[in-house]
Amino acid sequence: MFESIFRFLFKYPPLVFQQGDLGWGVSRPVMLAVIALAAVGVVALLTYRTTGGDQPLRERLVPMGLRLAALAVLAICLFRPTLILRASVPQQNFVAVLVDDSRSMTIADTDGQARSAFVREQLSSQPNGALLQALSDKFVLRFFKFGSAVDRVPALNGLAYDGTATRLGPALERARDELSGLPLAGLVMVTDGADTSDTALDEPLASLKARSIPVFTVGVGQERFSRDIQVTRVETPRAVLKGTSLVVDVMLSQTGYSGQNVTLTVEDDGQIATTQSVTLPADGESATTRVRFTASTAGPRLFRFKVAPQEGEQVTANNQRDALIEVRDRKEKVLYFEGEPRFEMKFINRAMEDDQNIELVVLQRTAENKYYRFGVTAADELVTGFPKTREELFSYRALILGSIEAAAFSPEQLRMIADFANKRGGGLMMLGGRRAFAEGGWAGTPVGDVLPVVIDSAKQPSFFEELQVRPTRAGSVFPVVQIGDTEAASSTKWDEMPVVSTVNPISEVKPGATTLLSASNLGRGDQIVLAYQRYGRGKTIAMPIQDSWVWQMDAKVSVEDMTHELFWRRMIRWLADGVPDQVNLSTGNDRVEPGETVRFTAEVLDTAYVEVNDAHVEASITSPSGKVSAVPMEWTVEQDGEYGAVFTPDESGLYEIRVTATRDSKDLGTNVMHLRVSAGDAEFYDAEMRAPLLRRIAEETGGAFFTPANAASLPEAISYSGRGVTVVEERELWDMPALLILLLGLMGAEWAFRRTKGLA
Repeated sequence: MFESIFRFLFKYPPLVFQQGDLGWGVSRPVMLAVIALAAVGVVALLTYRTTGGDQPLRERLVPMGLRLAALAVLAICLFRPTLILRASVPQQNFVAVLVDDSRSMTIADTDGQARSAFVREQLSSQPNGALLQALSDKFVLRFFKFGSAVDRVPALNGLAYDGTATRLGPALERARDELSGLPLAGLVMVTDGADTSDTALDEPLASLKARSIPVFTVGVGQERFSRDIQVTRVETPRAVLKGTSLVVDVMLSQTGYSGQNVTLTVEDDGQIATTQSVTLPADGESATTRVRFTASTAGPRLFRFKVAPQEGEQVTANNQRDALIEVRDRKEKVLYFEGEPRFEMKFINRAMEDDQNIELVVLQRTAENKYYRFGVTAADELVTGFPKTREELFSYRALILGSIEAAAFSPEQLRMIADFANKRGGGLMMLGGRRAFAEGGWAGTPVGDVLPVVIDSAKQPSFFEELQVRPTRAGSVFPVVQIGDTEAASSTKWDEMPVVSTVNPISEVKPGATTLLSASNLGRGDQIVLAYQRYGRGKTIAMPIQDSWVWQMDAKVSVEDMTHELFWRRMIRWLADGVPDQVNLSTGNDRVEPGETVRFTAEVLDTAYVEVNDAHVEASITSPSGKVSAVPMEWTVEQDGEYGAVFTPDESGLYEIRVTATRDSKDLGTNVMHLRVSAGDAEFYDAEMRAPLLRRIAEETGGAFFTPANAASLPEAISYSGRGVTVVEERELWDMPALLILLLGLMGAEWAFRRTKGLA
């Protein structure tokens, strides 16, 4: 509408004015006419000064100004303003037409029609391709389709719109390179702009700008959906132990369904794991909801998080997200060292008895150099007490220190314990007791340095405090602290828990640490009950209470109440979670497309968890059909202990990558991960037409941005871009309707004012 009105008033579309330079066709007769107009203007001034002598000066100035303005408009016309343009010579220049062939072009978000309808109606070689015909009349056309890849095509008929990605940069580079050396008037890119590639557009745009190749973008689709629900993000761990209770953050966004309740379903390979009712946020906003479910089946499991399509949704393919999780059915060894017989050890051990994936090994000191061992798997395990070597200690995935003083360890053992978290990446936890923390002399030791709490080295008076434990703001949403089915139920349950006691006054955490449980003491400030931090490759946890067992044995706790067992099972699983092996695998993502090159890396460590650069590392890759391929892995040189390799999957389904490392014929370890190969669905997420990106492409290269509503002006815009083989054209502006309307308006205004004031 705006362009039509502009063209009516000024003869030409706005782009012509943007591309042209203003000139004047002044001749001697014109100069004489201008002098005559100036004389008329002087006479007009004198006339208004002498007429209506009793009228105020202001009322005489208004008609005087209107008449002078009218004379100025006539003077402009006499100067013959002209637009000077460089116009493309017909059929002497090439134009590349690039059309998005990805799946997002099938979205029907404009009057019920797919975005591809614009291509079919305007750029098809059928008789109704009006835009194609207009371009063909002026330029020699070359056609490209782009999505996951870029291909030259003879015409734009029959595009499949099945690309699983949109890569704008490679498409622009391919067209630029293929038409290099030809008189190129510009590139036309028809797309929704939903670029799904990881590479930036800066380099392709800079190259096009340097070569003076303008890009004219045509954005199809709506800039904002009117009705849509999207599962925007799902945060899951890559691997968990079988039986782990997961709390997963799922981000939902929506437009058009504000405040409505929908059901979020979690499926485990097609079987419903859990459902949860979710209230959608306000239009255009995102909200994160937490869902709880258990990874109960071992193996690579595909979990799907989805919301059922709602009435009137414009895009339904973005209502779900998939996550591949390795559910490992193996035992993780955890060492619990207790310095004295006490109930805490007994009840923690009892809580872990039925956990099939945690092997709790207990070492309890009963007297000087005498120990009670429980849960050992070999006759010589811990037979001389706490491990003396790193290899022995690092064979465990987590370490719990009970009421044991620092003096019970040698200086080397203290450094080993600190390195257990820092270098080995294990989970280290210290419990409260009369020989723990400051009371056990841990301040200033390597272990005290890695713990998440501040241990006061000053002499402490006798201390005892009973605590009513409550989760902090951070703890209220932390999975380990969730002792109820919901956050509200968990909060209520904590209010009902029996009080516990401490002999360790801990009230401050270190920078970067997080407090999950605390208790307020009148007159003494807050007491830390549970705090943690990431340290090096691992995590450290402090829990300075001495009798969590009362959560099970207090008189008001029913016999059927399993809160204590639930808390400690989750705690020790969390302690051992994410601890690295000697061989660790990683890829950029857990899902690729068939034919897409996959790079994967392996970190290789020895038994002391020192990086190994001279290992023999080989990957065995099993395809979904059972075909096995051996791929050698080479040290990357860039990082110690890192080995890399690439392969290209050609089947859809799950690939198994098994990596084995040896050194001097000695096995260092084996690890397995899975990779999902399938057509991507990224095209349907954040799939609104990205006008800002398309405007940027056009502006940085000297082109222009269009939509289907004004795309008819595209051929003219390319013609006057000044690129390729051009000739100079002059377009006269003196006869623009806008000047005539302005002149008549000024004359009419002067007459109306004079008549109103009695001057006519």
